[in-house]
Amino acid sequence: MNLRDKLRGLLVRLYARRVEGHLDHAQVPKHIGVIMDGNRRWAKAAGSTAAQGHRAGAHKIEEFLGWCAETDVEVVTLWLLSTDNFDRPAEELVPLLGIIEDVVRSLAADGRWRVHHVGARDLLPEPMQTALKEAEESTAHVDGIVVNVAIGYGGRQEIADAVRSMLLEARDKGVSMEDLAESVDIDMIGKHLYTSAQPDPDLVIRTSGEQRLSGFMLWQTAHSEYYFCEVFWPAFRKVDFLRALRDYAARHRRYGG
Repeated sequence: MNLRDKLRGLLVRLYARRVEGHLDHAQVPKHIGVIMDGNRRWAKAAGSTAAQGHRAGAHKIEEFLGWCAETDVEVVTLWLLSTDNFDRPAEELVPLLGIIEDVVRSLAADGRWRVHHVGARDLLPEPMQTALKEAEESTAHVDGIVVNVAIGYGGRQEIADAVRSMLLEARDKGVSMEDLAESVDIDMIGKHLYTSAQPDPDLVIRTSGEQRLSGFMLWQTAHSEYYFCEVFWPAFRKVDFLRALRDYAARHRRYGG
């Protein structure tokens, strides 16, 4: 590392401390959703493979959760694999699934997070399903940040699954379709979502410069704030995270005034 890079790194750290020092913890979002985009483009720019990019992105997760723990965040939803990702070539999808399985096991072994899967589990390979079940069971007692791992997740799929679950529950209780139609409301559907009993995301962060949700938590993000960051996920820094929180707090205060 040359002198210029050292100086730049020092300035970034000093700036991050300054932003953190002015952060109002009363305005910190309780639930943050993250669309971790840009692993492949980061890898391409670095002359690396897609798998190396995904591994770099996986390593960033632990660091990110540490920042969240420092700022009183209670729930984090990480979008690790969408239902659309199953259309990727096998030579990319298979290593990616292995990397994600390693992430799940690492999160569970950490001891600080309560892991919860959101997504269509039946679409996932058996080893992944086993890893998710074991992670949820082994961390159920943890009194820390709830980490939703969105794997095999699609917003439309979630809503379809919620409606299906609601219909099956009504059938099992002997409720007629007419009575169900009369009683359906927003709260009833919400109880059948993957994130049932959790607060909706206050803030959604998407990296890589893309400015769209791509189907992420379509129901839950109706009133969320969005923060689009230009950097690729593996290069996401604490100062970028703090800027997102500062931006959220400013908007939150304005809308509440």
